[in-house]
Amino acid sequence: MNTIKKLTSLSFFSGCGGLDLGLEKAGIDQLLFCDFDKHCRKTLAENRPNIPIIENILNYSSDDIRKIAGLKKGQSPTLVVGGPPCQAFSTAGARRSFNDPRGNVFLRYIELIEELQPEYAVIENVRGLLSAPLKLRPYDERGESNPPLSDDEKKGGALAHVLDWLHKIGYGVSFNLYNSANYGVPQSRERIILIASRDGSKVPFLQPTNSKNSEFGLDNWRTFGDAVKGLNNSDADYINFPEKRLKYFRMLKAGQYWKHLPLDLQKEALGKSFYLGGGKTGFLRRVALDKPCPTLVTHPAMPATDLGHPLKDRPLSIQEYKRIQMFPDNWIISGNLIQQYKQIGNAVPVGLGVAVGKAILNHINGFAPKERFIDFPYSRYKKTNHVTWRKALETNINKEKKMNF
Repeated sequence: MNTIKKLTSLSFFSGCGGLDLGLEKAGIDQLLFCDFDKHCRKTLAENRPNIPIIENILNYSSDDIRKIAGLKKGQSPTLVVGGPPCQAFSTAGARRSFNDPRGNVFLRYIELIEELQPEYAVIENVRGLLSAPLKLRPYDERGESNPPLSDDEKKGGALAHVLDWLHKIGYGVSFNLYNSANYGVPQSRERIILIASRDGSKVPFLQPTNSKNSEFGLDNWRTFGDAVKGLNNSDADYINFPEKRLKYFRMLKAGQYWKHLPLDLQKEALGKSFYLGGGKTGFLRRVALDKPCPTLVTHPAMPATDLGHPLKDRPLSIQEYKRIQMFPDNWIISGNLIQQYKQIGNAVPVGLGVAVGKAILNHINGFAPKERFIDFPYSRYKKTNHVTWRKALETNINKEKKMNF
């Protein structure tokens, strides 16, 4: 009979603790938190006062970290987890990748994995990491009159660099793009989860607990209505929509957005944005009661990222944000309302953290995953796991080489 092994973890880029709380629920204890943001550090201190917290990852050596976490000199932790700042890779940002100082922090995190030599390491990030280059050449230096892009300058170069580094130091790596709704989270939120194993093997994909329409014998996705059931609306903390936009929200029902207004009011409400491309699905959006919430944003009342309550004329509240991200109601979030929205909106959903913890515990204890999820749609995108992504990357590189021959 196998002996169940207890795991402990060092957490970097901890935020307000969503991933770590999920790991804790799975049975993994935290030895250390790290975050640059003072509000996040205060949140962590309020909820887990006995766990040491450090600030900027660049200011500590691996020996410093071991000492603060209570590890012996040269001792390897069982698990290192972190979601390095994602703005450098987000498709909504400037996409500067590792030219961005935040990208350099990402590299320091990989360096710490090499120095600390944990049995497992987890990297959480946005989908943009799949296509981000290692080096971004300015657009005015591209084209037929300029040299061809190097491999580092092509799409996927950043992730390829990280994978090559981890493989070089002996880690087996698996990753996929996961929709949090498949893990009991009442929110459609897709994130890359990469798990590296020091023994060189690959940790199987996270085992889903829910599916959109009960496929694979699983429960349905949880909805916004499920999440907020029993909340006392009289205690809700929230910011307000400007009155000039409230007049449009009052015309919309649960699950509707600007396109459900009459055409003349669409143009009036959106102004110049009406003529821009894209679906603009975040404008004047009311959340549906009977579906998972859209991805939580860091401010639910900005014109392009509205998250309006299904029935009430206000944005989602802090309490609703916590329920959607699966934080306990008594989880203290420090700072003013804007800071609270930002912390919770940036968090890894607790349910996704639980799935990560279970995957690692199963792997380290030799428990094989269930095979019935081989064809499971982990996200709405294709070619997003370590096998299909690498094949697509190599195919594109070979095509470009032939074109430039």
